[in-house]
Amino acid sequence: MLRKMGSILCRWSERYMPDSFIFALILTFVTYLMGLLIARAGPFQMIQHWYNGFWELLTFGMQMVLILVTGHALASTPFMKKVLNYLATIPSTPAQSVYLTGVVACILGLIHWGFGLIGGGVLALYMARSARDKGIRLHYPLVVATAYLPLLIWHNGFSGSAPLLCATPGHFLESEIGLIPISVTLFSWANILIALGILVVCPLIMILMIPIHEQEIITADPALLDEALPGMKEDEITDRSTLSRRLENSATITFLVCLSGLVYLAYYFATKGIDLNLDIVNFLFLMLGMALWKTPIRYVRAVAEATKGVSGVILQFPFYAGIMGMMKFSGLVDIIAGWFVAVSNQFTYPVFVLISAGLVNFFVPSGGGQFAVQGPIIVKAAGEIGVSIPKSIVAFACGDELTNMIQPFWAIALLGIARLKPKDIVGYCIVAMFFAFIIMSLGLIFIN
Repeated sequence: MLRKMGSILCRWSERYMPDSFIFALILTFVTYLMGLLIARAGPFQMIQHWYNGFWELLTFGMQMVLILVTGHALASTPFMKKVLNYLATIPSTPAQSVYLTGVVACILGLIHWGFGLIGGGVLALYMARSARDKGIRLHYPLVVATAYLPLLIWHNGFSGSAPLLCATPGHFLESEIGLIPISVTLFSWANILIALGILVVCPLIMILMIPIHEQEIITADPALLDEALPGMKEDEITDRSTLSRRLENSATITFLVCLSGLVYLAYYFATKGIDLNLDIVNFLFLMLGMALWKTPIRYVRAVAEATKGVSGVILQFPFYAGIMGMMKFSGLVDIIAGWFVAVSNQFTYPVFVLISAGLVNFFVPSGGGQFAVQGPIIVKAAGEIGVSIPKSIVAFACGDELTNMIQPFWAIALLGIARLKPKDIVGYCIVAMFFAFIIMSLGLIFIN
């Protein structure tokens, strides 16, 4: 029944849901009208508030672009493809294939969401190829749906936008909440146990949806499995006929740059411990990706390929910042926070944040952009109710990632690799989302 519901929902979304940029514009108009009707601000005042906030997230926007690009470039390295190809040879049954795909993809997603998304897609293809070679009938859409699970767990990991942002000096909420170290967000017991619950349970749930009847099994297109997978072969760029080509293909240049980066990273972690923020995570993955691609030009090409998926972030973030400006300067933040205070208490507030973040994610499908819009309200209400701000950040993170299972925005890259449509995987993802919601709610209510 849930699978059928997912297919219906996905067909509806394909037909009636516009591009996410349209939602950013609609939300802009909605916020403008709320400022007029609720905050009693003047029409021109709201336009001023909109512009005053418009460029406040440029740094944050670039950080989000780099999060996606560096993860994508790392996942497509020849080294990582060799590792994923080896892992795909381990399973000997469909259940093992599905479960290993889910666990590996989720672990990659906890390390870096872009890494998990692209790495999961590549792993799904290798799993399908290995199953074909072993004569195993593997239901391909289910494996691809399982490879999308990193987007259900990423915000609990080391590239989680909201926790890392709040630990980054100069973030847009620093005057309200200061710096919140990841030791009380990502490394809190609530976050760790929620992540472990999703990591263990959701791949098991995917196993239970393996088709029983032979006629229901859909295998991958053999032609797709025989094609070259995303990324470049190490020997693809070999032209060294001119000085410029020799420089582009110089492993020495890459080595010197990465050695310098390694020296700084060693100094940083030696003096500050595991004190992650957006800047250090991006720097770490930038250096790691360069090292694994070995030459400058290979990394340039890998990044160029990765940037195809960031146009939405670049275009939409200024509008999210404008929405944030209207809410902040008009007083809407205080008013909406008051609504949360009126219907919540210390026990229920984290779950309200979880649900609200999941709903807002339909309209603002970027964790970073969504936190720009919703973050000020969440921390304001948390302060008034007396709920831990770190726990409120974890609750937001859970809600933001939860509805990625039915919000197709980030699935585009994965589905492009797998050559499937959203309707092929959404039904399975909805089931995983339901169980993840139970895990998240229990964790937020009963674990400090």
